[in-house]
Amino acid sequence: MKFAGLAAALTFSVSAGALATAQETDNEQDTENRQETVIVTGTTTFGATKSHTPIVETARSLSVETDEMFIDKGALSLSQVLTYVAGVTAEPYGFSTRGDFPQSRGLELPRYRDSIQELFGSYNSTRADTYTIEQVEVLKGPASVLYGQGSPGGIVNYVSKTPKDTFGGELQAEIGNFDRYEVAGDVTGPVAGTDGKLQFRLVGLYRDTGTQIDEVDEKTTVFMPSISWLPTADTKFTLIGLAQDTESDTAAQFIPVEGTLFPLDDGSYLDWEVYAGEPGFNRYDTESQQVTLLGEHRINDSLMIEGTALWRSGEADYHQAWPLFTGAGVSRYLNDLLALNPPLQAAAEAQGLTFSDTTVPRTFYQGDNTFDQLAGDVRLRADFETGILTHELLAGVQYQDVETDSNTAYYAGGGATAGDFRYVLDLKNPVYTGAPDQSVFDAIYNDAPTQTVKDLGVYVSDQISLGDWRFTAGIRSDNVENESGGASQDDDAISTSFGVLYRFDNGFAPYASYSESFETVVGTDLAGNQLEPEEARQYEAGFKYEPHGIPGLITAAYYDIEISNLPNPNSLPGDAAQQQGVSTLKGFEIEGRLQLDDFFVQAAASTIDAEDPNGFKLAAVPETQASFWTTWRPSGALEGFKAGAGIRHVGETVSENGTVSYVTPDYTLGDLMVGYEWDQWDLAVNARNVTDEEYLTGCLTRGDCFPGLRRTVVANLRYKF
Repeated sequence: MKFAGLAAALTFSVSAGALATAQETDNEQDTENRQETVIVTGTTTFGATKSHTPIVETARSLSVETDEMFIDKGALSLSQVLTYVAGVTAEPYGFSTRGDFPQSRGLELPRYRDSIQELFGSYNSTRADTYTIEQVEVLKGPASVLYGQGSPGGIVNYVSKTPKDTFGGELQAEIGNFDRYEVAGDVTGPVAGTDGKLQFRLVGLYRDTGTQIDEVDEKTTVFMPSISWLPTADTKFTLIGLAQDTESDTAAQFIPVEGTLFPLDDGSYLDWEVYAGEPGFNRYDTESQQVTLLGEHRINDSLMIEGTALWRSGEADYHQAWPLFTGAGVSRYLNDLLALNPPLQAAAEAQGLTFSDTTVPRTFYQGDNTFDQLAGDVRLRADFETGILTHELLAGVQYQDVETDSNTAYYAGGGATAGDFRYVLDLKNPVYTGAPDQSVFDAIYNDAPTQTVKDLGVYVSDQISLGDWRFTAGIRSDNVENESGGASQDDDAISTSFGVLYRFDNGFAPYASYSESFETVVGTDLAGNQLEPEEARQYEAGFKYEPHGIPGLITAAYYDIEISNLPNPNSLPGDAAQQQGVSTLKGFEIEGRLQLDDFFVQAAASTIDAEDPNGFKLAAVPETQASFWTTWRPSGALEGFKAGAGIRHVGETVSENGTVSYVTPDYTLGDLMVGYEWDQWDLAVNARNVTDEEYLTGCLTRGDCFPGLRRTVVANLRYKF
């Protein structure tokens, strides 16, 4: 494997003698730590806010899921980690293997690890594996002051597992339905003979699993070594390597709305788990390697310098066959297409061919996608006072150089639109035909130019305390250079943010804030003018409540987002004004996490009113969502037993344009967990979608629907040491 050298280099300094430093685990201390971390009220240095400020004093919406929380819920992917977070649509495209596509406030969330963006472009790298993560955070709304160009919906940031100063670890084995098998291990501690100045961690995983769709399987290998060096009490460097290799297929089959959302002409429906691809041709094989450096140095009691640097490289070999797309409101079934095209009908008759009403032409696609990134973020933190004001000042410089390349061959319809019907497929009674010869794809191969984005940002943010008042102000300047082939484009942007919060003695903290974001748009309008970056602003107001005597946090927020410089939906042909479109998003979110004696309780609810520049509802965005989860870890005679139960409700979604409107029904799912912890063992059985509901997460106007995840039952046994 490509990453063997990387793994060896990063683990070279971790001696086998480190195991000799093993220490006995204090069960009582573990229990106390669990109670402290289950309710998260602060963030880490390399978290989403890049701040030490507690969440309850931050005038922004921030949700955090610790590893214990998402392990209890049986989350098997990053998307599933977020299914109980307010305002997040975790699985807008149903059961997926190509990646995680969570949305916040109706918009896609960019993916960050340890406060550096980890993914650019589409279908060119591996998806994040939850076993490498100890915390997931969603910072909602525009965040360009801290992160530069990005989505107005916010960011999702996950915190990597890093070395600990005491020896410990675990081995785990997992088995589940759909022939799921997984083994994993995690060991950490000080390196022997270094007097605690070197600490290591090794995380590894192997998974072999089938899925709810026949022919779609997955084999994944993950290896994440890391080492920390503490030369002084004020300095720490952590080097993290991560190599991941996945062999799989694509879960999304892009099956037609007729037969999924709507019945077929005979009143029946398709099998939603039908495989529309081609065995032996389909694949989605991904590989990635990365090295992250985290650094912290305290200069004195008032000054600290911190930084993150990342090198990452990924590639994907993506082949798929799917039912031909024909345009909004036009049937995708072959007989209907023939009826609209008499010459094509005559060609079929001349060959003596007839087709069932559920036969579709198939498009065959090949993609070779790569991704390379160098990024760094260095910031100075200063804690000081000016008269009656106390400051936590953050000043930083961020740079990233990202290169993506996507080369494709797209054989639309597999020749059926030209009278070649060899590769059509009956979705009710599939008989697979084989794929076109490779020479067909070689002849239409598009070797696209490499795209490079370089972004340099300088930012300052100040958290000011005046008694019980908290004021936040931030500003950032970015220069973004895009290059593709011989064309280049430079954009400059200034982003600001402001916030105010008041902490009452009873734990109640109302707040209001303003924030901005931008995202470059490459190209020119019809008059030859360079397109301006899309811009967004958000007004947010809400409260946070940290009750006295009960570990927990309750938050609520109302937001109003406006995105401008979008393509003008009403422009006339030949009109040079191509950036007059405006989209608006308004919504309300509330969530709470409380530890009530032996019960941990988590609840969330949200509403959103989101329109695109045409005034239509944002596609596949539910207007309402609600969830509730509770975990019971009893004390006394039942100590060691644990159980959890949750319910998730996702409202209906609408996808519409001037031609069609598809309304996908709402759905409600239940999750269960039961387990027992004894000595150093931990056994848990999780069932997600326990009643095995069949549901669609959304349908798009292009004519396809996305089936949701069927029931998964997984048993996990861990040995902790």
